[in-house]
Amino acid sequence: MTDAPAASAGPAAAPPVWDGDAMTQEEFMLRDTVLVLDRDDNVTGSESKKQAHVFSPEQPRGVLHRAFSVFLFDEESGEVLLQKRAASKITFPNVWTNTCCSHPLHGMAPPENDGPAAVADGSVPGAKHAAIRKLKHELGIPCEEVPHANFRFLTRMHYWAADTVTHGDDAPWGEHEIDYILFISVKGAKDGSGLTVKAHPDEVDDVWWIGPERLAEELAKEGGPLLWSPWFRLIARRWLLGEKGWWAEWKKICAGEAHRHDDWNSVHRFDPPKEHMGGGGRAGPWLGEIALGESKGVGDGSLKQGAYGKVKIHKEGKLSQLSHLDEVWAAATLLYIKPLTSNLHHPSITSAFDQENLKFCDDILCKVSRSFAAVIRQLPPPMLVDVMIFYLVLRALDTVEDDMTAFASNKVKIDHLSSFHKTALGDPNWSMDGVGEADERRLLQEFPKCHSIYAALSADSRRIITDITMRMAAGMAEFVGKDLGQGTANIKEYDRYCHFVAGLVGEGLSRLFASSGLEKASLAGELFLSDRMGLFLQKTNIIRDYLEDYVDGRAFWPQTVWKKYSKTGDLGYFKNQDSAPVRNAALGCLNELVTDALELAPDCLGYLSGLRCAEIYRFCAIPQVMAIATLEKCYGNTDVFTGVVKIRKGLSCKLILATSDREGVHATFSAMARAIAGRADPKDPSYARTVRACDAICELTVKSEETTNDHLMKITRVCNYIAPVLATASAMYLTGRKKSLTFEDGMFPKVYQTTDVVVLTVLFACLVYLVSFGLMGFVLADSTEQKLQPAAKVNQYGEKISSKQEKKFPA
Repeated sequence: MTDAPAASAGPAAAPPVWDGDAMTQEEFMLRDTVLVLDRDDNVTGSESKKQAHVFSPEQPRGVLHRAFSVFLFDEESGEVLLQKRAASKITFPNVWTNTCCSHPLHGMAPPENDGPAAVADGSVPGAKHAAIRKLKHELGIPCEEVPHANFRFLTRMHYWAADTVTHGDDAPWGEHEIDYILFISVKGAKDGSGLTVKAHPDEVDDVWWIGPERLAEELAKEGGPLLWSPWFRLIARRWLLGEKGWWAEWKKICAGEAHRHDDWNSVHRFDPPKEHMGGGGRAGPWLGEIALGESKGVGDGSLKQGAYGKVKIHKEGKLSQLSHLDEVWAAATLLYIKPLTSNLHHPSITSAFDQENLKFCDDILCKVSRSFAAVIRQLPPPMLVDVMIFYLVLRALDTVEDDMTAFASNKVKIDHLSSFHKTALGDPNWSMDGVGEADERRLLQEFPKCHSIYAALSADSRRIITDITMRMAAGMAEFVGKDLGQGTANIKEYDRYCHFVAGLVGEGLSRLFASSGLEKASLAGELFLSDRMGLFLQKTNIIRDYLEDYVDGRAFWPQTVWKKYSKTGDLGYFKNQDSAPVRNAALGCLNELVTDALELAPDCLGYLSGLRCAEIYRFCAIPQVMAIATLEKCYGNTDVFTGVVKIRKGLSCKLILATSDREGVHATFSAMARAIAGRADPKDPSYARTVRACDAICELTVKSEETTNDHLMKITRVCNYIAPVLATASAMYLTGRKKSLTFEDGMFPKVYQTTDVVVLTVLFACLVYLVSFGLMGFVLADSTEQKLQPAAKVNQYGEKISSKQEKKFPA
């Protein structure tokens, strides 16, 4: 790729004269230099037309460059002129498409490069110059018949498409463009009185004047005799056709009257139809695949994680999960012996809130966040509903932010975000339809039920929820206009985004904890640690969700980190795990980001150390231990780049049980840090930094670690694997030997071989161990010193109360 030429001291050389008739298709590919772009449509250099259109493992979607698409209308009939690209074209031959589509070029006279100011005011003279040049070259239309002033610029479309229909699944060619869409109408165009059309045989095989009804019929014939260019299909079905489509107001648009269609500041992004995915780089969904004729992404609405079914979720097999007997026992304990108790039906709650609306809030909470619902329910009654509503309000706000297709423009979305604290929390009848997927959509549709409960909260709680919602929405609005398809710009921006969407949540929770009287009032002012705690959780999610975010076209990995490892300058570079160099680069990038998150862990432990109420401590500790376990799972794990990595369900249960006290939480952090440090490779670029981060965690948790008999735990871990294997083998042996066993008096077997006695003994010993191990774990879990106090034993200052005072603060 070449950079834009630098200014010289001498007189500028005259730009070369471009003569389309003097070049072959091969020469166009070599000599034309297209404008190379970043995802914000800023020109960053130039590249040969050939190199920009190559689809290969090194550049799976070619090089992003600028293009234009002209729609020329006959002023009398309202029909549009289509062309059939010539069979001799190298890319996308034999396809029907709009009137003219090509590229502005570097170094032309008049210049064809438009800057941000030209886009902002809709003038785009460069794109219009390029359109006039190519209309003359391809269709023989004289420049004076399509005056520069008559073109209307509507919007921009970022798309890519491999030419697999022509060249097969491994097609070496394709398009990756930000396409400027231009309209123009000409009086007497169809009958030839006002427009001269003489198609160039190397460019165009045929032309066709067509109306909207006929075009809709032809496009509906999927697999029919006509081939259509992928960019034309996207434009026609997304914007052109339909009662409210551009074609319905083509006259006003061409006359400059229909300004509501002038979407100059937006760049709409689309993956191609499925048949145009692949190519030499095996490119898959990236910008967010849009179903033709719809505005929603393709996927399974019942599967929220994994980009609604578009991304694989990596789970361990059932046999692997069952082999961790301590986790199996933990799951059974959490389900049947020591479940998280729900305080939702406490008399103080049932008497204060509308039960039908409260039930809706509880049900929708379980659906939009199954894992977090149980943790919220175990909170003490004085603040359970406050936190539940706080979570649902922010989830509704997050749904508005996440929807990339429901709003006509970024400005519309920003308006909704900026006013959310006034509309959603100020109007009891406010709701929103058509935004989000599945249960998130339902949450917005039935939001008045949530507002009913919100309105019944204390004034302090409402004030805190409103304040955090307003500030979070402002932060989200700041990022809406940014192109995040390739992640955030740098670590600073990465941290800022995490602050808005998670750090503020930590602040809001701290203020709610203090307002409830269950924690000290000073906690409301502990903004630094609560922010760091939020960043730790959010960064963990962002690391784990690499592919899911990338597929949705809105990623957050900081470019200053991942561009050190990507050889193509594309965040999607890491998806191709078939190549050892790519895998090594991907792991280097991943481990640096995991380390960045690990460095926040000491502050999370610091925040937890200031809590006094047992239920609140557990509420905060559960997501923290889940996060550190997820980081341990992600570290050095290439599965992150091919799907969503999840920890075992049994391990989740074990971690939850360990949050009853500080010793258990510290032991979890220490174990995960030691596991990461133990796997760290000295050749990894972040090795020293990773080890330092893990050592810092271990230093803070050393006291808790010393209370655990490490040797006993190691022996127990080995026995957990051996015992079920021996038990199974013994049972299988005895089953095969059943003919050799007889029963005397109907009770005890008569053993004819010494081996049978040994096997029976082993089987009995294994069964005893398995049962006793589970009971031992249960006893040990209860035997730890409890320094935290349940809500019933904490006064309004967050301090422990005496037994005499307990009667004044009933459970």
